[in-house]
Formats: sequence, structure tokens, C-alpha cells
Amino acid sequence: MTIKHHLSDITLGAFSAGSLSEALSFVAASHISLCPICQEKQQKLEELGGAYLQNSESSSISELALQNVMTKLDEHEQEQDFDPDHSDASLHSSTDGVSSLGHGPMIAGPLQNYLPDNLNDIRWKSLAPGIKYFAISDLQTNGGTLSMLNIKPGVKIPEHGHQGIELTQVLKGSFSDDVGSFSVGDIADLDDDIKHQPIVGSDESCICLIASEAPLRFTGLMPRLVHYFSGM
Repeated sequence: MTIKHHLSDITLGAFSAGSLSEALSFVAASHISLCPICQEKQQKLEELGGAYLQNSESSSISELALQNVMTKLDEHEQEQDFDPDHSDASLHSSTDGVSSLGHGPMIAGPLQNYLPDNLNDIRWKSLAPGIKYFAISDLQTNGGTLSMLNIKPGVKIPEHGHQGIELTQVLKGSFSDDVGSFSVGDIADLDDDIKHQPIVGSDESCICLIASEAPLRFTGLMPRLVHYFSGM
């Protein structure tokens, strides 16, 4: 099983700089803990950023320096594209602090601290037919959202847009939308230019960890009512 969808360089840079919200950082950290490619890119970003900070006369990184860091990351990513050992990130190559119950969800270390020991004990709440959610309320969302969704096979999430960044990590099953197909370990790193309607394509329920900068923007009356009462 491989990870094919990763955090963007911009999100990785914001995560490394500590400028992401607590909720977004939580999902980013959960993905990074499973993904060797993002682990390596984050380490490279921190090394490059540290070098620029150390050699800079000012207390902040200039726009040109930041652009140089991103260019180095792009070069590093292109080198990996030609390396068969790095073309896909295997979940099995980064499993420290990760739990998995057979064919159940792949749970990264950061998430384990906020869930019951037995995942069957999660107190899911009904959001809509075929869709349940579990809010993670112990972390600051700064007006955004942080929750897990449990979606039955074949069910579509109502069409919606975003107000800022949304990070969605797949823990179990899979879903697809106009952006692509996402399986266990993958992360959808979306901004407010994206409007989509994900559908679960796996034979089992899809469980996702989701954080957003602001509540989602649903279209249609019923989805907006669900949003009003759930806060998602």
C-alpha cells in the first residue's frame, strides 16, 4: 500500500514555520508521521530554512530566500521522481508510533492520544444518511473545524467549497473526487479555489481525519442545515 498524495510545499513550509493553526498542524503531523517522502521534505526544508536564517543579516527570511528554499525543494522532488525507491511512499516503511487493527484504520501516533483505545468505542454522531462524525474538541480550531468522518460505501459528501485550507487524511477505505482518488495514508491538501463532491469508492466505510481553517461552504438547503447544526 502506497501514499500518492502529499502535503504541498507551501503547507509543509507553514507547518515547519509553526504558522498553521493547531488543527491543521495536527492533521499535517498525522500525515507526516506515516509518509517518508513528506518526512524527508520537511527535514530538508528545516535544514535549508535554518541555513538561510543563520546566514541572514535580518531576523526574518526574505522573499527571495524563501523562493530559493522552495526551488531547492522542487529540485529535490524531481530527483525523487526518477528514483524508483522514492516514487511511492510505502506505509510499511514508516510505522513507528502507528497502530492498525487488521484491515482497520491506520492511526498515526498524534491521533492515538485523542481516540479511545478501542476504535469501536468512538462515539460517532449522525451527520446525514450514511455519514457520521466525531469532533476532536481538545485542540484549538481558531474558527475552523477538526473532526473525523465515517462514510459508508457509495455515499457522496454534499458538494461544498472551502474558506481557506482544508486537509483531509484517509485513515481507512478510499474516496475520489475531481481532484483524484485518495486511499489510506493519502492527504488532500485543498484551498478555497476547490469545490468538490467526494464519493466513497471502497467496499468498506471510509474514515477520514479533517481539519479546515473555516467551516465548509455547502450548496443546497439540506446540506446547509446540516452544517448549521453540526458546525462543520
